[in-house]
Amino acid sequence: MAGVTNMTGASNIQHHQVDAVIIGGGGAGLRAALQLAESGADVAVLSKVFPTRSHTVAAQGGIAAALGNVSDDNWLWHMYDTIKGSDYLGDQDAIEFMCRNAAKAIIELEHFGMPFDRLENGRIFQRPFGGMTRN
Repeated sequence: MAGVTNMTGASNIQHHQVDAVIIGGGGAGLRAALQLAESGADVAVLSKVFPTRSHTVAAQGGIAAALGNVSDDNWLWHMYDTIKGSDYLGDQDAIEFMCRNAAKAIIELEHFGMPFDRLENGRIFQRPFGGMTRN
């Protein structure tokens, strides 16, 4: 395959040496990149769009976490709904870990600058979803 050249015949291809390449600048990709960088790795993130235009920010489905900002909420209800939603086939230890730590993860995303819809009092907006026990 012939190389890409500019009008002077010089190559336009840039080469970079990194320890890890993350494909996607959404929440998961950027969090993985941050963790790798904090452990000393040289990381590159490739994304089609600017991070605040990624699916994590643009998704209409939201993120499930028991924050308790709008109604009575508890990580145990979140866990129950997740286990039930998996037809009891999900790894219940992993589900418990996820549900116990979901609020902490949301606060971390907020501190990283993720834009969330807000209530008038400044708290993160929450809404019920179908299948929620407390819905």
